[in-house]
Amino acid sequence: MASSPIRFSNLKMEYSPYPFGVIAPVFDEALYTELLDTFPPMELFQFHSKFGNKYSLSEKSNRPQYEKFIASHPAWRRVHSYVKSDDFVFSVLDGLRKQNVDLGLTRAGQSRAKRVRKTLKSLMQGKLPTVERPLYSRFEFSALPADGGVVIPHTDSPGKFVTIVFSMVKPGEWTDNWGGGTDLLVAKDVSKSYNFMNAQVPYEETDTIATVPYKTNQAMIFVKTHNSLHGVRKMEGPQGAVRRTLTVVIERG
Repeated sequence: MASSPIRFSNLKMEYSPYPFGVIAPVFDEALYTELLDTFPPMELFQFHSKFGNKYSLSEKSNRPQYEKFIASHPAWRRVHSYVKSDDFVFSVLDGLRKQNVDLGLTRAGQSRAKRVRKTLKSLMQGKLPTVERPLYSRFEFSALPADGGVVIPHTDSPGKFVTIVFSMVKPGEWTDNWGGGTDLLVAKDVSKSYNFMNAQVPYEETDTIATVPYKTNQAMIFVKTHNSLHGVRKMEGPQGAVRRTLTVVIERG
């Protein structure tokens, strides 16, 4: 079996205000350089304003171009193939479990054989079987303009379990005072702290607890909870510069 292209052994976790961690370095240097050199051009992306000022290329945004791009670039094809595999999904969940973040999701629990047994047991008991969708990983190229790009604070949709944001930036290409870090936030109004259904909370109604800076060859991982409020504050960089990321989500398929 080929070695994993993503180094989860480098994961360092924090637990407040909700479980999050940083993986650095996350890719082999040669692979990372190739991924950076072949990151999709902006003309392939679609604009989305729901959570701010964001461009996306994914299974849901311009899918034909997304699939054509992946198929045409060996480095991205390798990473995509791994990310879409069960090995990736359960290496993430197992890695979190080793750091005391147990989501109760195991490879054995998600096996097709076990789902079939549960279905047969329900039928034998005269009950309608419940259909539990398998776990699934979603792969998205994202881009925010450095001049005014923003992600409005939100907690992520209820179907998600884990989100990983890979920074795709060359050494020296980005300046910290432009912004671009991912803020971990809490609502100032305690009545808005239970936000499992992903209501947006304006930045002025939040306090920043921590910021994971936008750094080369790094990934930020966090667990979806009722209070996993996060965002990217409006950036103040030059026109033409772009905050590029790869976002991977583990959810129900």
